[in-house]
Amino acid sequence: MKQYIMMGASSLLSALLAILIYQFFEHPREVIIRETVPARYTNFDPMDVSKQRHFLSSSPTDFTTAARAVTPAVVNIKTIQGGGGFDFWGGNTMGSASGSGVIISPDGFIVTNNHVIEDSDEIQVTLNDKRDFAAELIGTDPSTDLALIKIKAKGLHFLEFGNSDSLHVGEWVIAVGNPFNLESTVTAGIVSAKGRSIDILEGQDRIESFIQTDAAVNPGNSGGALVNTNGELIGINTAIITRSGRYEGYSFAVPSNLARKVIRDLKDFGLVQRGILGVFIDEITNERAQELGLKAVEGVFVTRVTPGSGADDAGLRKGDVIIGINGVVTKTLPEMQEQLGRYRPGNSVTVDFIRKGKKSTANVLLKNKSNSTAIVTEKNVDVLTDLGFELRELTREERRRLKTNGVKVISIYRGSRIERTNMDPGFIITKIDNKPVESLDALVEDFSNATGKVMLEGIYESYPGEYYYAFPVD
Repeated sequence: MKQYIMMGASSLLSALLAILIYQFFEHPREVIIRETVPARYTNFDPMDVSKQRHFLSSSPTDFTTAARAVTPAVVNIKTIQGGGGFDFWGGNTMGSASGSGVIISPDGFIVTNNHVIEDSDEIQVTLNDKRDFAAELIGTDPSTDLALIKIKAKGLHFLEFGNSDSLHVGEWVIAVGNPFNLESTVTAGIVSAKGRSIDILEGQDRIESFIQTDAAVNPGNSGGALVNTNGELIGINTAIITRSGRYEGYSFAVPSNLARKVIRDLKDFGLVQRGILGVFIDEITNERAQELGLKAVEGVFVTRVTPGSGADDAGLRKGDVIIGINGVVTKTLPEMQEQLGRYRPGNSVTVDFIRKGKKSTANVLLKNKSNSTAIVTEKNVDVLTDLGFELRELTREERRRLKTNGVKVISIYRGSRIERTNMDPGFIITKIDNKPVESLDALVEDFSNATGKVMLEGIYESYPGEYYYAFPVD
């Protein structure tokens, strides 16, 4: 027993001696641990020379730098409708609305929502420094609820478009606007979802692929900026979902990559140049995925291919499932529409699709509504809208089958001059005032130069003989 006690005491004494010797020879050291998430950047420039970066927000984060950079570029927009006239009962018909906008160039171009300035007679812009300007409307795109206006100013603080594709669900974002006419209100939240469709826009060409956030957005925020913590514009705040009329945690923004293309078109042409694939599409359901033998309930189902379209020329068929555009995965219909919405007629895109269980790729030349690759001009749209119909070029197959050139009537507007002629959709115009019609652009030019009445001559594919329609053009 005594032997064990001696051994324990010897061990304890040796340990204490070792500690004293270590402290004598080894000086103390301070250990500092830093844990950071580096910012990551990548260039992204499909159609524009705007600066594009891939920025990943970190958490926890500091919003002060971004807020300080963004607020000078966000403006208040007030509109007046009705011009101050009087209605039948003697009341004043003047109305007003307000919203927000984002300065995107030092010379005064401002992006906002179409619904902010829609039907307005006057547009008034107030900058963050309290200066007021009258704004000019450059163009609108109801299909994305975007609009471009301009004020006469120089050296303005502006925001650069960021890369909305780089956003991650859960990433911090900041919303800046003028809710309830309050100046430059900043709220923060996270990205709740991407590619959201909430069925608020109208028209066949509508593109709803919103960024959903829980940053507080209220009336007056429409048209304001959604930015990442680096202060880059990654969305235009557009809508909320609410039952109370107030913010309830769901706000939606147009992605910056789509907005950039739309705004550039409005600036360059006054209207959006929309590249059309040429297919009728539907969502993939669980039942359809099982029928087609798909591994996941993802993709866009092709229900019909438009004859003579880019998709038709590239060999896409009814029953194909589109799963990607230019290498970007498109799991849903809104995601596919957003990708296509970034391109113009004449652009080519690669389309990844599944046919009978096998993955394939096709190169598709996008066309416009008129089935050509020409840029649509404001003049063409105005002339045809004023007359009351939509036209398109004949396809190669139609020209071969009918053995004639011409343009085809797609639709006729109610109450228009064309409707009063009793013309029907499907009519193929081969001559105007006995002059052969070679192209849609040439026909529009003839309409523009004509005076008095014009006579259209043409055929219906399903009915024999030639048909004639006369109507005034001025």
